[in-house]
Amino acid sequence: MNMKGMSIAVGAGNSGDSSRSGFQGVFSSPTTSAGSPSNDVSTFINSNQKRARVLYDYDAHDNSELSLMADEVIIISQTDNLDPDWMIGERGLQKGKVPIAYLEILN
Repeated sequence: MNMKGMSIAVGAGNSGDSSRSGFQGVFSSPTTSAGSPSNDVSTFINSNQKRARVLYDYDAHDNSELSLMADEVIIISQTDNLDPDWMIGERGLQKGKVPIAYLEILN
C-alpha cells in the first residue's frame, strides 16, 4: 500500500474539546448518598450501652470474640452471663466479646 500523498488529521477542529470523545463523566468522583450510615458510634447507643476507646490491638481467638484496633471507638455492653473481665463489643455489624483491660470507657 502506498501512503504517499495521504494525510491524517489528528484533533482537527477538536482542540481541548473532550465532550466529543464520549468519555466525559465516565470516571466521575464517588459521592455519598443522604442515606449512608453515620460513622459516629454514639448515634445508636441505647441506655445499657457505652462507648469505649480501644487502648491496644487485640486479635480475636475465636468467632465469639471481636478483634480490636488501637484508638478506635466501639460500643460496649455488659451481659449477666459473661465473665466480669469481658464485655460485648460492637463495631458496625460486627459483634463479639472484648477484654475490658483493652478498653477505656468513655461514658
